Amino acid sequence: MKKPYLIGIVGGSASGKTSFLNALLDSFGQEELSLVSQDNYYRPAEEQPKDENGWMNFDLPESIYEDEFVRDLEVLKSGQAIERLEYTFNNPAITPTMIRVEPTPVVISEGLFVLHYERVREMLDFKVYIDADPDIRLQRRIDRDAKERGYPEDEVRYQWANHVRPADQKYLEPYKDQCDLVVNNNESFEQGLAALVSHIKSKLT
Repeated sequence: MKKPYLIGIVGGSASGKTSFLNALLDSFGQEELSLVSQDNYYRPAEEQPKDENGWMNFDLPESIYEDEFVRDLEVLKSGQAIERLEYTFNNPAITPTMIRVEPTPVVISEGLFVLHYERVREMLDFKVYIDADPDIRLQRRIDRDAKERGYPEDEVRYQWANHVRPADQKYLEPYKDQCDLVVNNNESFEQGLAALVSHIKSKLT
């Protein structure tokens, strides 16, 4: 079979990447488009690096099993399916499921470090950056973490200042100019979504 067309999508915390991806997947059939999320390659909590105050920092490239992530993308690129146990973010109340990703004509690879990992970056056929103003993203994260995870605002702000923003500046923003499509999501990603959907449809036909 023809090798899958591999698209990398990156975006910082609360940039709206998850909502964008869901809308993108809804625009195509399962036989056309599949997704590999870097989230399912996080190391367990006991292997996560910690900052000088003892906080686990999930915003570092070494938080991920990079070699396994690269290997699975290479397998998909060669036209074979992969299986990966779901990562449950160390939540003991969730039983992880086995995720199977088929080598569909277009494969989406998403995550914070998709562009930072050189071996992944070199495999990509098209690169997308989900962008939003840092102040807007911070407020979104405060609202989200309070509502969905019960995190107090001072903890969110600590992680933002010490983990999230430094990671943005070191591992994400340097690659923005190398992307084929930059989606501004300060208010809405609809224009960028339409552009990517159109591009993918051109590859499918």
